[in-house]
Amino acid sequence: VQLQACGGGLVQAGDSLRLSCAASGLTVSDHIMGWFRQAPGKEREFVAISTSDTGTTSYADSVKGRFAISRDNAKNLIYLQMSSLKPEDTAVYYCRARRRSDVYWGQGTEVTVSS
Repeated sequence: VQLQACGGGLVQAGDSLRLSCAASGLTVSDHIMGWFRQAPGKEREFVAISTSDTGTTSYADSVKGRFAISRDNAKNLIYLQMSSLKPEDTAVYYCRARRRSDVYWGQGTEVTVSS
């Protein structure tokens, strides 16, 4: 199983960025897919999640209204569309796949937002 996240970079406050996570060895449509992030010196935190059955999404309060998680089951991909980025969004972003007790993490993509 491999989750390959990409799309990070250096942007200015207020900009938008879209992260992608390509899955291999598992089927995205069968898994709860999520995005997490870890800022320097901080613990990894939840950002957004998309359930596998109803497509229900949930977001951390800090990103609600600015970030949107989506999935392309045909391409076995998930996305995180990030808008109105703030310096406090600076972190390494990780995608995660979960199905029952099986949990898989991607390698992370770095997002830096300058003020």
